[in-house]
Amino acid sequence: MGTLISVASGKGGVGKSVVSANLALALAKGGRQVILVDLDVGGADAHIMFGELNPSATLTDFLNKRVGRLDEVAIPVLIHPNLRLIAGTGDTLATANMAYARKKRLMKQFRDLATDIVVLDIGAGTNLHALDFFLMADIHLAVATPEPTSVLDLYRFIKLAAIRRVLACFLARSPMSEILSNRDFTSVEEVMEIAGAADAEGRDAAATVLQSFRPGLIINRVSDSPQVNVLYLRKILHQYVGGDLTLLGEIPDDPAVSQAVRKFLPVIEAAPESPAAKGLLAVSAAVEQLVSASADKSKTEVKQSEKKQTRVLLSNPTCSQDPQTSIPLKPAVQSPSIEPKPPGCTNSAQNTSGLVA
Repeated sequence: MGTLISVASGKGGVGKSVVSANLALALAKGGRQVILVDLDVGGADAHIMFGELNPSATLTDFLNKRVGRLDEVAIPVLIHPNLRLIAGTGDTLATANMAYARKKRLMKQFRDLATDIVVLDIGAGTNLHALDFFLMADIHLAVATPEPTSVLDLYRFIKLAAIRRVLACFLARSPMSEILSNRDFTSVEEVMEIAGAADAEGRDAAATVLQSFRPGLIINRVSDSPQVNVLYLRKILHQYVGGDLTLLGEIPDDPAVSQAVRKFLPVIEAAPESPAAKGLLAVSAAVEQLVSASADKSKTEVKQSEKKQTRVLLSNPTCSQDPQTSIPLKPAVQSPSIEPKPPGCTNSAQNTSGLVA
């Protein structure tokens, strides 16, 4: 089971796919086995970055059950042996508007991919597909440009992702799940107040989940114009969302990027000495540290789980006959990515004055 990295943006046109492709290649060059997945449902183009104009297999083949496993549509990328690509879909109305059952099946398959890292290039915007694919990952990355509109859309995206993440904690356990799933929430605090009033333990679990929600911010196309005021953005996110934001790096506005795209290559391959390539490599190094930390955390959690199961087995001799039926299983908190009649979240923006320095 590899580490899942989701890359998303609040709006299109900020260079998210360029960042995803270069990040995946950089991690592969660093010695990791990497699969880049184009989840921009309805607007897939990651295959263009690697010159795969007509991929031999796409995500559509898996969604339509022409193949049984997701790894069967992972095609090799010729420029590096450690990198594979799952080309996106969106060439039909059925795949562009994926049903919940298909999405659930797809999400499960991501965890079964035999690789070190899976980079998920998420579609732009705040639709439910984008939010759920973003939240299912171990590491969350958000791409924005310095323009005020991009920063505002980024704030909205992270706010709605946090609402959905917290709401999922209550939907997994609350007797009010039917009511909650059909209610329109505009803030994390509103979810905590309404759902937490009847479920104190759920409120504590949701608070813990929210505290660990720390998306990494990547600023793309940086120039001499006014920059994003990251400190102010972090302040309003903490105040209105309850989460935090980590700046992973800035990528200069560089004509080498568009030149590389026209060559059907990531810029770190086409022009490795360019300012943009150096910025992307610095971002990749920061992400590599997050991957190592995530892997260490996963190992620790597995060991703790194994120790807990061992203690239960030793304290209950009858478990030796049929451990699966003897061990009392505690209900798990449902993953935020699962969609039990999800609410239609409102993009109500908070006061965003001061987002740009």
